[in-house]
Amino acid sequence: QVQLVESGGGMVQPGGSLRLSCAASGSIFSINVMGWYRQAPGKERELVASITRWGDRNYADSVKDRFTISRDGAKNTVYLQMNSLKPEDTAVYYCNRYPPTTSTWGQGTQVTVSS
Repeated sequence: QVQLVESGGGMVQPGGSLRLSCAASGSIFSINVMGWYRQAPGKERELVASITRWGDRNYADSVKDRFTISRDGAKNTVYLQMNSLKPEDTAVYYCNRYPPTTSTWGQGTQVTVSS
């Protein structure tokens, strides 16, 4: 079974950038669709970006044109490049398959956008 570890979060100023990484213990390409999710305090977890094993990408309207999801097959890792960050992007970010499975959630990585 695939296990995922998220990293790369931190605190940045509005307009800044971060690159999140999702390292998989098994091949992520055995999963048709991988996604990045986020959950802000008091809010439900939402899907922000997804990528298929054949490279198709989709984004939530809130992050479209600012975030880019990608994957590196050699490193078995999925990335989320986040540019032009806004305070409303503050959340814990997770990766998982889409649709998500409870057994695949990692620990998440905190992203805080603040001046």
